[in-house]
Amino acid sequence: MPKSAKKAKQAFWERGYLAHGYWLGKERLGQVRLGPKKEWDGIYRWQAGDRAGEASTLEEAKRGVEQAVLFGTSQLPLFQDAEERK
Repeated sequence: MPKSAKKAKQAFWERGYLAHGYWLGKERLGQVRLGPKKEWDGIYRWQAGDRAGEASTLEEAKRGVEQAVLFGTSQLPLFQDAEERK
C-alpha cells in the first residue's frame, strides 16, 4: 500500500467574540478586532506580527492580515521569557 503524502498545514480564519483570528495549527498569525458593540465606530482594526492597520470592511482587514503574513511576519508568543527573546 503506498504511503499517502502528508498535507501541508493551511492557515484558516476563526470567528470569535468581537474578533476574527488567523491561525496556522495552534499558532495565531494575526487577528481582526472590532470595538465594543455599543461604541463600535465601524472600523476593523487588524494586526499581524509587528504590522497593523485599519479597514472599512471585514474583507479588506482580512486581506491586510493575509498579506502581512505572506511577507514573513508572525506574531510573537505572549508568554515568552525575556531571556528566550534575546
